[in-house]
Amino acid sequence: MSESSMSESLRIGYLECFAGISGDMLMGALVDAGAPIDLLRRTAASLALGAELQVTRVSRSGIQSTKIDVMVDGRLHEPVAASGPIEHEHDHKHDHPHEHSAHHEHEHGRTLPEIRSLLMHADLTERARDLSLNAFGLLAEAEGRIHGIPAEKVHFHEVGGIDAIVDIACSAAAADALDLDGWYCSPVNVGSGFVNCAHGRFPVPAPATAELLKNLPIYSAHVQMELVTPTGAALLRALECRFESTPVMRTQAIGYGAGTRNPDRFPNVLRVSVGEIAQTPHWDGEKVIVLECAVDDLSPQVLAHTAQLALERGALDVMSGSVTMKKGRLGTLLTVLCKHGDADHLQQLIFRETTTLGIRVREENRVVLAREITPVQTDFGVIHIKTGSWQGEDWNAAPEFEDCRRAAAAFDVPLKTVMQAALAAWRTRQVGLDPAGTTLEAGSRS
Repeated sequence: MSESSMSESLRIGYLECFAGISGDMLMGALVDAGAPIDLLRRTAASLALGAELQVTRVSRSGIQSTKIDVMVDGRLHEPVAASGPIEHEHDHKHDHPHEHSAHHEHEHGRTLPEIRSLLMHADLTERARDLSLNAFGLLAEAEGRIHGIPAEKVHFHEVGGIDAIVDIACSAAAADALDLDGWYCSPVNVGSGFVNCAHGRFPVPAPATAELLKNLPIYSAHVQMELVTPTGAALLRALECRFESTPVMRTQAIGYGAGTRNPDRFPNVLRVSVGEIAQTPHWDGEKVIVLECAVDDLSPQVLAHTAQLALERGALDVMSGSVTMKKGRLGTLLTVLCKHGDADHLQQLIFRETTTLGIRVREENRVVLAREITPVQTDFGVIHIKTGSWQGEDWNAAPEFEDCRRAAAAFDVPLKTVMQAALAAWRTRQVGLDPAGTTLEAGSRS
């Protein structure tokens, strides 16, 4: 089995959220890692919100990063951050729109259907549109659970603004452009302190953010500021990131996306690494029941009889092995593998046929190769070959013992001679020839 047939490369993105995540940080990191900025500018324009993207290179604790701001009418579409380190508006991308016009006031009341309509009419690929819709759907569900209303009736405040809609749509477009097979993510630093939201002052993370981060690995360290915004948390969920240890990967590109603030000696950036990992084989598994007991006062012949009965009555496999029991007595460990539906009557069989007073029962996972029985013609008649394959490739092959035993007796030849002949015939069949050397017709391979 060659290494190439055992695995194949997958392109992934790995997000390192040591400074949290927001929509604009993700957008900047993806552009820094290779997503075309012209695509994101076209995406922003297609939303018909009058928004443009301003891209700058900034330093965050000495790290050169990409900062992307949403501009409307030439103005930065986010409020000025509060000066205090603890109580402030959303720090990375301030999702509160300005309230200097009736148009902006309307943004506080956008509903999910309104945002969905904007995204449906935008210039997005199917995959990018689905990612955007999923992110806003997750946001609506989170807000709905907090306020006790259906998701469709949620009126978005912070995340209904132009900047949040652009952040999500453009991040989705950038992620789609990188064309990755999957996403991994580190544990997420949420920060600490308090944040001012539309409904009041709350501890970090804000209620919607906390709801979206449920069951994800989070921690709080280093600074008193909000490090994860609702849009950032929603995008993490929509990307279906795998929160596992750092994957073994060959990194091909690294991008840094900058947050709005620049605290002292703390790099307020999101890092994304793009590269390849080896895909491990996916094995089809099943649940099986293991029945096990140890006996030290039973004849081996009775154990052999019990094992044969168990196989005849549905056991998947039966094994026995020598064990040392209490007081140094030698005994036999009997193990029966079976399906759930056969467990009860096989337990009864073991109690009836052996002297055990108890059976250990447990459920285990079993992975198996696909099995097939193939008849082959040999000089000693037809012998059946049992094969085990995975993804269409045969990994194991063995002649049926009883077939070989009968043929050896009938032809008065060594058993190993028949077994070798059967395997030789099977190998010849695999390359498209019958034992006589003639080519088999198409489709004749089992």
